[in-house]
Amino acid sequence: MSIHIKTAEEIEKMRVACRLASELLDYLTPHVLAGVTTKAIDQLAYDYIVNVQHAIPAPLNYAPPGYTPYPASICTSVNSVICHGIPNDKPLKDGDVLNIDVTVIKDGYHGDSSRMFCIGNVPRHVRRLCDITFEAMWHGIAMVRPGARLGDIGHVIQTFAENAGYSVVREFCGHGIGRNFHEEPQVLHYGRPGTGEELRAGMIFTIEPMINAGRREIREMPDGWTIVTKDRSLSAQWEHTVLVTDTGYEVLTQSAGCQAPPDFVAKAHAAA
Repeated sequence: MSIHIKTAEEIEKMRVACRLASELLDYLTPHVLAGVTTKAIDQLAYDYIVNVQHAIPAPLNYAPPGYTPYPASICTSVNSVICHGIPNDKPLKDGDVLNIDVTVIKDGYHGDSSRMFCIGNVPRHVRRLCDITFEAMWHGIAMVRPGARLGDIGHVIQTFAENAGYSVVREFCGHGIGRNFHEEPQVLHYGRPGTGEELRAGMIFTIEPMINAGRREIREMPDGWTIVTKDRSLSAQWEHTVLVTDTGYEVLTQSAGCQAPPDFVAKAHAAA
C-alpha cells in the first residue's frame, strides 16, 4: 500500500479530529485518580466523544484481521501493560502509572493520541521512565521534515531511550493515519539513520514509542488484545499525530492541557 499524501482539505479535517483527541484527554485528566476504575474512565470517554464532540470512538468494536472486536472506547494500560489494555473494574491505586490511548473519528478522519498519568505518590524511578519516554517521543518528532527518513526517527528514539537505560518495544510502532485508523507508513521506534521511506510534505503519521524499564520482550494476554512486558517491568508510552510540513512538522494533537514540549524543542525553534 502506498503512502497517501494529504490534500489541504484533508489536513484541515485531520487538524479537527486530532484536536478533539487531545481535548478528550484534557477532559479525562481530572478523573484519573486513585479509586477510580478504568471502566468508569472509558464510560466518561464514550459519553464525551458521542454527546459533546459528536464524534465516534474508533477503538470500539475495532477488529483488524485475526482479532476479536475491541470492547471499549479507549485503551487503558496500567503499570506493566505496554498497550491495548482493556478497561476493567479494578480501581486505580496510589503509585500506579496509566497510559490512556484515544482515537476519535470526526467527519471520517481519525485523530490519535496518548498520555501517561501518574496516580498519587509515584516513585521517582517511575516518573523518570514516563519523562524519558515523553522526551524520546519529542526527539523523534524533532527529526520530522521533508527529506528526512523514517529511520532517522527510529534511530534517535532508540538511542535516547537506550542511553537512559531502557528498552524499546519492537513489535508495535507508529503509523500513517487519516480516513483509515492505520495507514502506511509504519513508523518504527528503532532503526538506522538514513534508511526507510523519505518524508514528504503532506504525510501524517503517529509517533508513539513504547519504552520498558526492563527488557523489551512482550507477551500477549489471553484476551487477545492486552500486551504486557514479559519480565513484568513497567512500561510507558506517549503519542502524538504529526504532519510533515514544507519546512518541518506540525503536531496536530495539541490542546490546552497538553504537557509542554521539552526545553530542547523550544531551543531548536528559537535557533531556527
